[in-house]
Amino acid sequence: MVRELVAAQIKPERACVLVGLSKSSWHYRPKPRQDSELRQRIHELAREYPRRGYRFIHALLVRTGAKINKKCVRRLWREEGLTVKRKTSKKIRTGASIPMQAEYPNHVWTYDFVFDQTLEGTTLKILTLTDEFTRQSLALRVAESFTSMEVKAVLQEVIAQRGAPGFIRSDNGSEFIARDLGIWLAIQDIGTRFIEPGKPWQNGYAESFHSRLRAECLNQEVFYSAKHAQVLLEDWRNFYNARRPHSSLGYRTPDEFAQAARGRR
Repeated sequence: MVRELVAAQIKPERACVLVGLSKSSWHYRPKPRQDSELRQRIHELAREYPRRGYRFIHALLVRTGAKINKKCVRRLWREEGLTVKRKTSKKIRTGASIPMQAEYPNHVWTYDFVFDQTLEGTTLKILTLTDEFTRQSLALRVAESFTSMEVKAVLQEVIAQRGAPGFIRSDNGSEFIARDLGIWLAIQDIGTRFIEPGKPWQNGYAESFHSRLRAECLNQEVFYSAKHAQVLLEDWRNFYNARRPHSSLGYRTPDEFAQAARGRR
């Protein structure tokens, strides 16, 4: 009856009153059937990204074509008990100067090591190389051990593909402070920035990248050998660069952010 009155050019609210309904009845809509499907999809993404919150999940849903606002995802996230609780720790800085910040692609790279092991207990050493500005993972290399010359070989390979950085940041690990590597970097006109001993937060981009690498890859996979680990890590690196959005990049992927940054220069 209400729809017939509306079709006769009577305002919806007035039509509701005429048939004995409240004015708000016209605006009521039952929850869509897709609600249960959306909850299921949110659960799937929460399992895939166990350390991420509703904002990140919303960004992923939007990227896959879902027309949904952030408040709806937050409501469903909380109703399903999926709110992520993180432990926070305070880090005290001294009066030391803070290392320079990257201002454009290839300005500052950072490299470091993270450790894992195979199913049989063999220690794996993973060299990580990232662009601090774009957050791109430039290399993930796995071995049971590394020399400074093997680190140099990885740098040479990446530089051949994208050019040399202005600076490279690291801790004071023996591979990074080796004389031969230092001479080679100087010849390439690549400046070095070393963080202070015992202050890993000065290399915050590496620390942040390592936490994501561990949560999303290392803790999710079983490695049977260094070669097996290399294959899985390279798959994850490609996913991380091309498909994984970052809140700090406006929920763009590192590759998308890098492309936009190059277009502005």
